[in-house]
Amino acid sequence: MSANKVKSERVIIFDTTLRDGEQSPGAAMTLGEKIEIAEFLDTMGVDVIEAGFPVSSPGDFEAVAEISKRMKNAAVAGLARAGFKDIDRAGEAVKGAKRPRIHTFISTSPVHMKHKLQMGPNAVLDAVGASVARARNLTDDVEWSAEDATRTERDFLCRCVELAIRSGATTINIPDTVGYATPQEYFELIKMLRDSVPSADKVVFSTHCHNDLGLAVANSLAGVLAGARQVECTINGIGERAGNAALEEIAMALRVRHDLMPFATGIDTRMLARGSKLVSNVTNFPVQYNKAIVGKNAFSHESGIHQDGMLKNVETYEIMRPEDVGVKETSLVLGKLSGRHAFRDKLANLGYELADAAFEDAFRRFKELADKKKTMFDEDLVALADDEIVRGQDAVTVRALRVETGMGVAPSAALTLGFNGDEKCVRTTGDGPVDAIFSAIHELYPHTAELRLYEVHAVTEGTDAQATVSVRLEENGRTVTGRGADTDTLVASAYAYVNALNKLLVKRNKQAPEALNVAR
Repeated sequence: MSANKVKSERVIIFDTTLRDGEQSPGAAMTLGEKIEIAEFLDTMGVDVIEAGFPVSSPGDFEAVAEISKRMKNAAVAGLARAGFKDIDRAGEAVKGAKRPRIHTFISTSPVHMKHKLQMGPNAVLDAVGASVARARNLTDDVEWSAEDATRTERDFLCRCVELAIRSGATTINIPDTVGYATPQEYFELIKMLRDSVPSADKVVFSTHCHNDLGLAVANSLAGVLAGARQVECTINGIGERAGNAALEEIAMALRVRHDLMPFATGIDTRMLARGSKLVSNVTNFPVQYNKAIVGKNAFSHESGIHQDGMLKNVETYEIMRPEDVGVKETSLVLGKLSGRHAFRDKLANLGYELADAAFEDAFRRFKELADKKKTMFDEDLVALADDEIVRGQDAVTVRALRVETGMGVAPSAALTLGFNGDEKCVRTTGDGPVDAIFSAIHELYPHTAELRLYEVHAVTEGTDAQATVSVRLEENGRTVTGRGADTDTLVASAYAYVNALNKLLVKRNKQAPEALNVAR
């Protein structure tokens, strides 16, 4: 039978941006940010949203419970280890969902059982049966995962999967927890389980692949070809270490190569670019320029040969249309004479919709920037919008800054910070202007965080370019990254440091239970 006559099969998209994605160092999200992302995922067509790990903290429980109430279409999953406390807490968190799911897991590989769990095979088997049965008493939709499945002995893995199915699991997840497998190995593993385990045809097999060797998407697609019908992934591929399989890459690979992979998802791919920007803004994790599907250069052509080919026929160098992923080619050139309507339209074309107050502030800053620059680039507008979003919900804000420095002058900074309506001012000195600014911030807002990274990037070329500054702080094992943008590098530095402190405030409210380990 030819490929175009094969009936498409549905692949379930399970998004774990809010759980595995948030485990990325520095990617803490507030409750409001999590709800915003969850509602976007629900609208985009994600089938299952893993909203968090309810037992890990009161904040995570609240996020899962609130998201459960709000989702109109997607199932909401709460993660749980094999203990009854975890499972009961997850069940309580998702009980308000239209389609609740409990996702429970335990390690099955020799190295994990010996060194992490300190349990033997029989004890792990007992935990599998008990945990799945407990979860099934709370909801009809139970997913079970074998952590580090790709390094698990095959016979033992089959026994665990068989027991999980017999105990009531409806989805069986086979994670490549450390990104170790190759596509051929992963294909053979999924096929072996589906062929060997009794009642395997009664459940959905799922992939959860990490990207340590850059093979997460390839392994996930190999799993689908072997019969898996759920793919676990994240927006922009964020997640622990090198991240997870990227949702946008999975969705578009299945769409573009439908001839070889005749499977369908429910994803509205026209929303992929917006989703990428949303998650990047919330986490302060920039998307690399050459990132597949949603990177800045994904639909850019600079080479003369490529441009010539594109002018003759776009299919010479593009295998998909930019509009299919939500990227719009714009020709509107903005300058100091542009009005609000043109500015708002341009932001919309770039994927931004700002609230009225944020828009007015961004427009005012745009006018100031346009007076300073000869040429306004899309990157300038993106930096303005991103900075407005980054700093829009900060409890501590930069109100005023004056820096004095030069040869024979002791660098000093006069700084005013806003604290929920109140203002405090201070003047300090430092080894340099940036040190003086950071010392002033520390005096106004005492803290024990240590500076781990200070990085400056020019948004565009030229001496009039905006500077984007990244600041990474660490306190008691918590790591946060703040960002700020301005044509004045020193002002951008203050914005970035204060934004990082605001992120730290969020993380301070998260207290995980002891021995917490949710890597899969």
